[in-house]
Amino acid sequence: MTLSALDLALVEEATKKSGLIWVRGSGADRALWHAWVDGAAHVVGDGPGEQPFPGLVDGGPAEVTVRSKDKGGRLVAWTATVRELAPGGEAWQAAVAELKGKRLNAPDAERMTERWARECRLLRLEPAAVRDSLPGGSLAAAPLPSPAITRREVPAGLPKLLLKRKKAAR
Repeated sequence: MTLSALDLALVEEATKKSGLIWVRGSGADRALWHAWVDGAAHVVGDGPGEQPFPGLVDGGPAEVTVRSKDKGGRLVAWTATVRELAPGGEAWQAAVAELKGKRLNAPDAERMTERWARECRLLRLEPAAVRDSLPGGSLAAAPLPSPAITRREVPAGLPKLLLKRKKAAR
């Protein structure tokens, strides 16, 4: 698994066009909104009101799966090296400028970048390798057990009520 110029172009183009990427660190997969800046995907979060990053640590690996924006199917899967950017630096400023335009429904749009610097983490996911093949199967997690059901017996009185309505409508 190496990163050729063609692989990098595929990763960049697919990631730029996708609204969400699926990222797995040492925890569970997470759908994250992102921005592609200077050859890497950038994500902001882990603060109040922002997306969580379970299992993503500075210097650690992450598995990224990019989906098609229009059909939702997997396009490419790649391995990333996670780098945490320090607030206020040149790379941090460039990434935040892109991310700010993609953040929807922020409660504090005017002071959002200040809050990110104070309370959040900005991670740079640098492509390291492209998987040779996409995993088989759906990779969907099984739903948790629940007492909620969608189908129940028809109540005994319902057919009579429906018949009365039809007769009244005539």
